[in-house]
Amino acid sequence: MNQIKQQQHVVITGAASGLGKALALKWASHNAEVCVADINQQAGEQVCEQIKALGGKAFFVPCDITNVDSINALKNALQSRWQHIDLLVNNAGVATADKIEAEPMLQWRWIIEINLFGIVNMCQHFVPLFKQQGYGSILNVASQAGLTPIPFMSSYNASKAAVVSLSETLRLELADDNINVSVLCPGFFKTNLGSSLRTQLPKMEKLMGKLFDKSPIDAEQVADLAYQGESKKQFLLLTHQQGKRLYLLKRLLPLRWYFHLVLKQTHRLRQLLKEDQA
Repeated sequence: MNQIKQQQHVVITGAASGLGKALALKWASHNAEVCVADINQQAGEQVCEQIKALGGKAFFVPCDITNVDSINALKNALQSRWQHIDLLVNNAGVATADKIEAEPMLQWRWIIEINLFGIVNMCQHFVPLFKQQGYGSILNVASQAGLTPIPFMSSYNASKAAVVSLSETLRLELADDNINVSVLCPGFFKTNLGSSLRTQLPKMEKLMGKLFDKSPIDAEQVADLAYQGESKKQFLLLTHQQGKRLYLLKRLLPLRWYFHLVLKQTHRLRQLLKEDQA
């Protein structure tokens, strides 16, 4: 493990697997003591053991970000162990994919409750601690889909776009309190997000699996980019070159040109999924 002078205290939600695990390993490798917060105790404790085997420091605390009592228990556990908290990483999230006319409202509420309200819950509990200690940082994990959405993922895209907007708002709102806010917007990469996917479109599930497998970068590389960007206190952290180009085009081109370009790119996907429930 690399050594730096001052040890950071970092809490990461959804850190028992996937990107959360990679983020925990990355920060631990830079001498941070990491709290692995997750609903999966067995997997979370295994991540802690892996970090310790590499010479780092980590411990597990169960946490359901949709449950206020669970978040309070996490906060109390951290305050009893640490004198300060340097970074909150809001990583826990789930995925959905469906046609707008077919996706149940229950599924919309499920993903918004986790992907958006879960982050709001965490911020409402931890921002006062950051204000009290005089500093702090928040890294919210959104998605490239929150910036440049693709069809048939309305609820997922909307939830992640809301996280981007929330993050921008908090960066402005908390600037005078010496609290930094960054937002990570990765594209598709090899992770376990697909395991939480709820969809009635079998072809979409297979397609997402292919996109995960074909990604030019993996979770460890995404975590490295997240660490670099957050350390520099940058706001928008993009991970994929294709995503960066598409977002730049969206910002610079007239919207009718941008939509013409994206409609061409997503033609095959739309045709494929129209056949899925024909």
